[in-house]
Amino acid sequence: MKIISWNVNGIRACAKKGLLDFVKKENADIFCIQETKAQIDQVEGDLKSLGYEHFLWSSAKRKGYSGVATFSKEKPLQVQTQFGFNEYEEEGRTVISDFGKFILFNIYFPNGGSGDERHQFKQVFLQRLNAHLSNLIHNGKEIIVVGDYNVAHKEIDVFDPIRLSSVSGFLPEERLWFDKFIDLGFVDSFRQKNPGVKDKYSWWSYRELARISNRGWRIDYICSTVKTAMNLKHSDVLDQVEGSDHCPVVAEYII
Repeated sequence: MKIISWNVNGIRACAKKGLLDFVKKENADIFCIQETKAQIDQVEGDLKSLGYEHFLWSSAKRKGYSGVATFSKEKPLQVQTQFGFNEYEEEGRTVISDFGKFILFNIYFPNGGSGDERHQFKQVFLQRLNAHLSNLIHNGKEIIVVGDYNVAHKEIDVFDPIRLSSVSGFLPEERLWFDKFIDLGFVDSFRQKNPGVKDKYSWWSYRELARISNRGWRIDYICSTVKTAMNLKHSDVLDQVEGSDHCPVVAEYII
């Protein structure tokens, strides 16, 4: 089973840069996108489904902002767009799909860089998410969490860990959250297969033209609970794929 996750930074913009061709070429079983920046009635044709039979969008009330969508070959047993908090659904943060053998969380995590209010909003989101995932794990559920986490975990995951340690997305409390997330029983698929690989990033600042010199961050992840991780076949960061300020990430499991 092949899963791809990509923050497309606007599905309509990315479509003009080859999104549909990429989706067709990769032929993933599940394709997840973040930052659709659109509601489903604002797109036409194949952009609604990306060619998949089953799909669910969660769009922000504010047009042109946030939004996630999950596309799959297999029909989920159940889908929902929140884990108990309306304020996140109003921003189009999550699509949760129960495929029976595992529950897939497609999440666009909040960005806390615009001021103290959004920083606190993000920190509360992170704690609430961990609590929710912990309950599911204690009930024996296998979980895969994909998306733009807006947090880089380790020093190896950013181009300048010393300078960036005071920047939202790599703050000590955010990295501590990531530690606790892993301690719940999650495995970072990329690091599982590529433990010592350096200079592999999934986001580069447009404003700083950072992609040219590869001054990036690895903030896009596919993480699974341990039993599922034991069946991981392959994982990669597709950093040669353009079309957004993020690149896609992929993981293949034998499920």
